[in-house]
Amino acid sequence: MELILVRHPLPLAAPGVCYGSSDLAVDDEEMRRAHAALCAELAAMPELVPLRIYSSPLQRCAELARLMGEEVRFDARLAEMNFGAWELRQWDEVARAEIDAWTADLLHYRPGGGESVLMMAQRIAQFLNDLQEAVAKLPPCQPLLVCHAGSIRLISALASGLPLREAALTAASSPHKIAYGAVLRLPLACKSV
Repeated sequence: MELILVRHPLPLAAPGVCYGSSDLAVDDEEMRRAHAALCAELAAMPELVPLRIYSSPLQRCAELARLMGEEVRFDARLAEMNFGAWELRQWDEVARAEIDAWTADLLHYRPGGGESVLMMAQRIAQFLNDLQEAVAKLPPCQPLLVCHAGSIRLISALASGLPLREAALTAASSPHKIAYGAVLRLPLACKSV
């Protein structure tokens, strides 16, 4: 199975703000640009079977998914990581000791008392397993997921067949270069957990 992964457009947030699971809107013009670019990208993939769209329920993803004109299946497991008390704070306001504690234990540390990378990886892995089971029972369709950079990094690591803990560590320790509105095609190798 192949997945099409779409990162949400640039949200309305001040530069340098930690906004993980915060539900931020996107400027209307930015949303229109992202939608037009996504439609053009999909039009260049003529071999696609009908889309089956899944989305994070956070509005920066949900709005783009709704614009696709298809039925959208919202799934909270696709949401970005919850940074707890760090949410909507400037990154440079977070105590250096807290950042150091997180980098010392990428898998288990819960930034701001929120969610650990391993916790997020577990919910993403369960989503992928459920997706594979659901799609196997349907007529041919193309899963398209509108989600977040953190979700995409974890999906990519899990889709390659890495075990859960290794996938979580790989996703957390590798810098990403996933642009806002980016579209990635990704083969899903096997069951995630």
